[in-house]
Amino acid sequence: MLNISNIQHFSVGDGEGIRTTVFFKGCNLRCPWCHNPENLNKQPAVLRYRSTGKTETLGRLVSAEEILTELLEDKDFYCESNGGVTFSGGEAMLQASELVPLAKLLAENGVSVLVDTAGCVPYASFQILNPFVTGYLFDFKTADGDQYREIGGDLGLVVENITRLCKDGKAVRIRIPLIPGFNTSPRSTQAICERLQDIGIKHVDLLPFHRLGSAKYEAMGLEYAYKTQQPLTKDDLGKIEAIYKTYFSVKIEG
Repeated sequence: MLNISNIQHFSVGDGEGIRTTVFFKGCNLRCPWCHNPENLNKQPAVLRYRSTGKTETLGRLVSAEEILTELLEDKDFYCESNGGVTFSGGEAMLQASELVPLAKLLAENGVSVLVDTAGCVPYASFQILNPFVTGYLFDFKTADGDQYREIGGDLGLVVENITRLCKDGKAVRIRIPLIPGFNTSPRSTQAICERLQDIGIKHVDLLPFHRLGSAKYEAMGLEYAYKTQQPLTKDDLGKIEAIYKTYFSVKIEG
């Protein structure tokens, strides 16, 4: 069974074309800027919105066959836009074994599948999914091993997985969340560029920080560490983009 929180139709920010994004419960990282706190744990999350009085519970177990029907409802849009289905989270790769039947069914129905991942899992998890997915949207958060450990990750494992995926011929799209105070200084930016260049990466997507998830923290009764953090200014974003452009082709998301 698959542990999911939500299915978002007509998504345009999770890969090429029109996509349906499935959000999976559970994550092995603890990034304080996370905008999907409802997916950090495997247990259902109860959100109570004071402004509207609305309450919702996110988290349910579904079978591959059960979810397939809903995902195929948008197949015509996938075909027309070169879109498909994206597995996100949380960390979808923590459910890799359970994802295989769904990814296989989608592939058999001619639907492209992308996996949005932070990549802090053994490569064996990628190996079992590789035959059935088109590629990976791979978050790369920092080139500093200590910083990765602070959020529960492993830089060495991330680099190894990106390297092996590329070697195995899988499409890997590197996405870098731009988090003020964490990875946006010139020194940090330069280090990220050099590490990714060493791997052989040619293109990166930059994802500027936003606070769109702050309402979820409040609804869950959680403190949001970045609730007062301001987004990057246009000028600061331009300077960061300029550094990345000396190494890669660059797209800014959002």
